[in-house]
Amino acid sequence: MTRQLNQENQSDETLLLRYKETGDIDLLGFLYNRYLHLVYGVCLKYFKNRDTAQDAVMTIFEKLVTELLDKEVERFKPWLYVVTKNYCLMELRHQQTLRKKEKEWLDSSQLFMENEMELHPIDRTTPDAMEQKLQECLKKLKQEQRQCIELFYFDNKCYNEISALLTLDPKKVKSYIQNGKRNLKICLES
Repeated sequence: MTRQLNQENQSDETLLLRYKETGDIDLLGFLYNRYLHLVYGVCLKYFKNRDTAQDAVMTIFEKLVTELLDKEVERFKPWLYVVTKNYCLMELRHQQTLRKKEKEWLDSSQLFMENEMELHPIDRTTPDAMEQKLQECLKKLKQEQRQCIELFYFDNKCYNEISALLTLDPKKVKSYIQNGKRNLKICLES
């Protein structure tokens, strides 16, 4: 009880200095508790959700435990307000980015999903007919594209191995494979 009375009479700066000297988390907890209602209010203002705001109050305290050991803070209350506000803004930005990525993923996955009603034209052919069509289309490719495609897909060679075998730059090999794939797709779909 006397320790608590002793802490109540000390300034923020004194408590902060004692925390830095001793690392006593109780001192930081006592100091933080003075402004807990303000931190919670700022978090509630930004998150508009009590549970999220309460979680943020705890997370901010956990950040302070390590950050305050290295930071020079002249006035704790305004500094704490800025830390709280920045935390909330960064968290909202992070959540917004996650929602945006999730939406993009959902939108793009629906573009590529196929169902029984609308199959890709390649899926409508028999395996033998497909193999024959593939061989015909391979013959139509430029020689470099055909060689790179065959080595990459049929012989399981990597770019560097193909590059060495055909004495080509690895970037050229990649380009021939990409262009060859595109040309094969066009040929198979026609």
